[in-house]
Amino acid sequence: MSVRILALVGSLRAGSHNRQLAEAAVKLAPEGVEIALHEGLAEIPFYNEDIDVEGGVPAAAAQLREAAAAADALLLFTPEYNGTIPAVLKNAIDWLSRPFGAGAISGKPVVVAGTAFGQYGGVWAQDETRKAVGIAGGKVVEDVKLAIPGSMTRFAETHPADDAEVAEQLAEVLNRLHALAGGEQAAA
Repeated sequence: MSVRILALVGSLRAGSHNRQLAEAAVKLAPEGVEIALHEGLAEIPFYNEDIDVEGGVPAAAAQLREAAAAADALLLFTPEYNGTIPAVLKNAIDWLSRPFGAGAISGKPVVVAGTAFGQYGGVWAQDETRKAVGIAGGKVVEDVKLAIPGSMTRFAETHPADDAEVAEQLAEVLNRLHALAGGEQAAA
């Protein structure tokens, strides 16, 4: 039995270093782990309870909820925009939090990782993301963190998957998330 991890990227830019980090996660996924990189966050309208009604949920939001419901865990990659979480990622979390108490991420392990230009690798955005996910019902894995500083220079000519240190750290994150999502019991 394979563990399914849904990866969300908080940057919409095609060449985003966080997107590259998510691609590296897909490439480095350990045996028994399937990582699905979700596309389409840009098409999801801002959360509005008036349109979150049976028969009225926008298709992109419904697809996100279905993908999260089918996953055993989530892996969120966030850049840092003005010291905080990007709106597109916060909006995805808002959609996944409903219905209140029974959202698609309720009780699922969630790890937050990312890279940013600054010297701390986007830790403020990651902390805000963990806070939002926890309030939304996700089971935030507080002791599994990956914040890679200096993204603009570090990944100027190297994809994160080809950076030995990053690949090793990301593999550790994936192994921990695999175990937390039930991979150890499934393998036994």
